[in-house]
Amino acid sequence: MFSGIIGYIIGGAIIGVLARFIKPGADPMGWILTIVLGIVGAVIGGQLSVILGISNTILMWAIAIGAAIVLLFVYEAVRKKKA
Repeated sequence: MFSGIIGYIIGGAIIGVLARFIKPGADPMGWILTIVLGIVGAVIGGQLSVILGISNTILMWAIAIGAAIVLLFVYEAVRKKKA
């Protein structure tokens, strides 16, 4: 179980960083929020992969990164609404 949590943190960090590199524009958020964004993207991407019946690891990562990018857009929209 502990290795699973560490795996999600490391995978979330990678997915979050890749999503921030791929999405255009500046995203003023720290590393912790980037990791959380990546973890949530990984969970959503994993669930979408299961629903779609995708078992290819590369496609699962691509879906997780895509979900994290969508979350970045949502975060940006919510942040602008508050300001």
